[in-house]
Order: sequence, then C-alpha cells, then structure tokens
Amino acid sequence: MGEQDRSRPGVLRAPGARHGRTGIRPGVRDAARGPDHRPARSGDRGADRAAVHLEVQRGEAFRELRGRYRRFAFPAAAFALLWYLAYVVAAVTAPGLMALRVAGPLNVAAVAGLGQLASTFLLAGAYARHARLRRDRAALDLRWEVRDRLR
Repeated sequence: MGEQDRSRPGVLRAPGARHGRTGIRPGVRDAARGPDHRPARSGDRGADRAAVHLEVQRGEAFRELRGRYRRFAFPAAAFALLWYLAYVVAAVTAPGLMALRVAGPLNVAAVAGLGQLASTFLLAGAYARHARLRRDRAALDLRWEVRDRLR
C-alpha cells in the first residue's frame, strides 16, 4: 500500500512516487480540486443541473451581468488593439518620426513603447477595479443562487 501524502490529506502516494496522482484512493476527494468537487453522478441529476444553469443563464440578473462585462471589455479591447496597431503602423510607415529624439537618448519610439507598457498596466487595473465594483458581487450572488438550487 502507498504512503500518506502529507501535503494533500486523504491522498495516497504509490511507493517511490514523488508527484502526480498515482495511488489516489477511489472515492476520496482530491485536495487539488477543492472541497466542493464531487464526481459526476449518473441519472437525472445531470439533467437537473443543466436545467438550473440554463434557467439562470436566461434570467435577467445573468443578462445584466454579461452586459456589464461586455460594456467594459469590448471598448477596452478595441482601445488596446487600436493603440497597438497605431504604434506598429507608425513604426513601419514613419521611421523618421519614430527616430526623433525627445529627451536625451529617448526617441519617439521608446516613449511610445513605454506608453504601451503603461497603458497595459492601467487597463489591467481598470479591468480589476471594474470587476470588483460592478460585477463581482452580482456574480457571487448568482453563484450562490445556483448552488442553493442544486442542493
């Protein structure tokens, strides 16, 4: 029989095994999958789960949540793509402009490249803030609603 894996309670390792899922006892939940993981069951349970998910997906709260996401994500992605394409097009079509010195060793291309980097971090921060303020609570409420209905 295998030895107990101290980092994952309830999971046995095969003798000599260092990593992986070798030796997992059937019926024991794997700690890596989380405490809420349950194996799929046969029968009508799966159909019930699908019906609940479809009903929630067709609900007004889910549509509102998706709308909030899309109203932020699509314009933000369009801005990022256009800003990047403008940088690439300027580098290809106007190398003289991109080579102009701005300050010391910095030229227009370097400043625009740093602007790309800065705008990426700003956009990621704006996305996280938008999610935290406008979507996370509603998504969590939907998650708990689904979980309660599946019990």
